[in-house]
Amino acid sequence: MTPGYRALREGKAWLDLSNRGRIIARGRDRSRLLHNITSNEVKTMTPGTGSYSFLLSPQGRIQADLNLFCFEDHFLIDTEPELREKVRVHIRKYIIADQVELEDITESTACIGIEGPAAVAPGDPYSHALWDIGTAARVTITGQPGLRIFCTAEEKPEVITKLEAAGAIAATMDDARIVRIENGRPRYGEEITETSLPQETQQMHAVSFTKGCYLGQEIVERIRARGHVNRKLERFEGDPPAGAEVVSSVVSPATGKTVGMAWVRT
Repeated sequence: MTPGYRALREGKAWLDLSNRGRIIARGRDRSRLLHNITSNEVKTMTPGTGSYSFLLSPQGRIQADLNLFCFEDHFLIDTEPELREKVRVHIRKYIIADQVELEDITESTACIGIEGPAAVAPGDPYSHALWDIGTAARVTITGQPGLRIFCTAEEKPEVITKLEAAGAIAATMDDARIVRIENGRPRYGEEITETSLPQETQQMHAVSFTKGCYLGQEIVERIRARGHVNRKLERFEGDPPAGAEVVSSVVSPATGKTVGMAWVRT
């Protein structure tokens, strides 16, 4: 059991998430455009709020996932490192006559997560506000309590110093992956892929059923009307369910048991 894993499970740990993609969307039509191409509510978002959402194909398949944070004059899009360019290209594809500008700020900014039971953050999930340095958003990658701090690249060492002074222990992405899988939190690119349907992933906090039309909505609504999908992503502990397709598994340092996620036929 590494110190980082123990801190994520029992205390608080900091994670360098600076390689995650960060894209700014500006322009008067930014809200309308993002509303029309993402699976969650955007038009009613107000500064200080945020959400988790999918980008879908017209066939309802998940092309990417992202955290969307609303500011006074822009949206911040936070996504997996591997999806950085894919998300930007996907959004640009649907900018026709819209006044929307996209700026990739990944290289000029940094992102530090602080996660664990001792890193409890106030506010609603995905809410965000000014922190001592930068902006703190209530979102994590492991499923543990915590938040994420967005700052400039130059401010990154100061943020880490402050977190360590407050008792946070450095954790690796390997530590985070183990805890994420223990918590049954899927990641795009490992458990969720571009062949997945929203209902299959069981991450329905990424979907609004009241927002009106959006790209891929017809398939999502058709599945809801039918009442089921043929497979679902499920967490398991010990032996996977019979016939299941295991997509990720780890041996938990805390319990010694195998924990993972698998596609299970319904």
